[in-house]
Amino acid sequence: MELQDIRQQIDSIDTQLIELFKQRMNCAKEVGLYKKKHNTPILNEEREQEILNAIKEKGGEYGNSAQLLFSNIMELSRGLQHDIVGSGKALQALVGSAGYDIDTTSKDLKIACQGIKGANSHAAVNKLFPNCEPIFYKSFGAVFQAIENGEADCGVLPVENSSAGSVADVYDLILKYRFFIAQSLNLHIDYCLAALPQCSITDIEQVWSHPQALAQCSSYIAENGLLPVPSPNTAIAAKDVAKEKRLNCAALCSKEAVKEYHLKSLLDGFQNSKNNCTRFIVISKKLFIPQDADKISLCFSLPHVKGSLYNVLGRFSSHGLNLTKIESRPMPNTAFEYMFYVDFTGNVRTKSALNLMCALSEELPEFSFLGNYKEII
Repeated sequence: MELQDIRQQIDSIDTQLIELFKQRMNCAKEVGLYKKKHNTPILNEEREQEILNAIKEKGGEYGNSAQLLFSNIMELSRGLQHDIVGSGKALQALVGSAGYDIDTTSKDLKIACQGIKGANSHAAVNKLFPNCEPIFYKSFGAVFQAIENGEADCGVLPVENSSAGSVADVYDLILKYRFFIAQSLNLHIDYCLAALPQCSITDIEQVWSHPQALAQCSSYIAENGLLPVPSPNTAIAAKDVAKEKRLNCAALCSKEAVKEYHLKSLLDGFQNSKNNCTRFIVISKKLFIPQDADKISLCFSLPHVKGSLYNVLGRFSSHGLNLTKIESRPMPNTAFEYMFYVDFTGNVRTKSALNLMCALSEELPEFSFLGNYKEII
C-alpha cells in the first residue's frame, strides 16, 4: 500500500472519530442535564477508573495510549457537565464581589516591601505607587505578616527574574497565605558594582548582594575570581559596604543605592543579560479585578492518579487558554506531595476562563484563585 493510500485511510477513520466524538459529547451533555436535575456529583472516580482499566486491556499493544486518549475525553466531558450544572458557586460569588481597581494614585495606602531605601523593591513601589512611601521590612515573610495583621494594605514582592528564575521563598509564602495578586510589574534591572569612593576595580575581591543579584551577575563574578557573599538585600549590601569601609569589598546594587549610601560605581550594567528583568507582584487581602485584567494566577494540588497533571494542564488548552508559568512547591508536613502554582493569560469574567476554574475548584483536592490582574510591561 502506498503512503497516499494509508493517509486516505487515516483521513476516513478521523472523519468517523470526529462524528463519534460529537455523539459522545452530546451524551455527556445529557448526563450533565440529568445530574443537574437530580443533584448528582459530576465526578465519579470509581466508575472512571473502571472504564480506563477496561480500555487499557482492550487496547492491546496500544493500551496505555488508549487509556490516555479516553482519560482526556473524560476530562472534556466532565468540563462540559460542570458548565451545565453551574459548578463553583463559591468562586463565582468571590469573582462577583471583587473590586475593579486598586487606587495606585492614592497617598494614603500603606505599602510594604522587603529591604531598605535603594532596593529594587523600592524602585518597584515607586513605579507602581508613585505617591506612597513604602514601609520597609527585613524579610519577605514580614511583608506577608504585615498585611495579615493590617499594618499594610498591600505588599510589593519580587517573584521571578528573567535569568535567575523564581524567588522560591516568595512562592512558598504565596501558597501559605493565599493573598490575592492585584497587579504585576516587569521591571528592568541594571546593577552597579559599588565600592567606597577611594577604591579602584582592581581592589575588589568580594562582592556582596542578595543571592538573586549574585546569580544575575554570576558570569562577571566567576570570570574575575571574585568571592560572592550573600546579603538579605541589594541595598543592605550597599549600606554594609559603606559601613564596614573595607577596600576589597563591593556591592551589587542599583544606582539609587549607590547614591543613597555615598558609594562609587566601578562598573555599570554588567549583569549576565542586558534584558535583565524582575517581575514584581502587588499582594492584598482584598480582591481587585480590573476590566482589562489579562493574567490569572491559581494554586492547586492533585489527586494521586496517574496522568493527573497532564490531564489538568490539557484542559487549559481545550478552553483556549495559554499557560505562561507553572511552579511546583513541596507541601509542608507531607512526604513528596506538591502544590502547583500556575499563571495563564485571560480574564476571569470571560466564560471560558471562569468555567474552567469553577470545574477545577470542584474536582481538585486543594484549589485557590489568587487573582486576575493587569501585567505592566
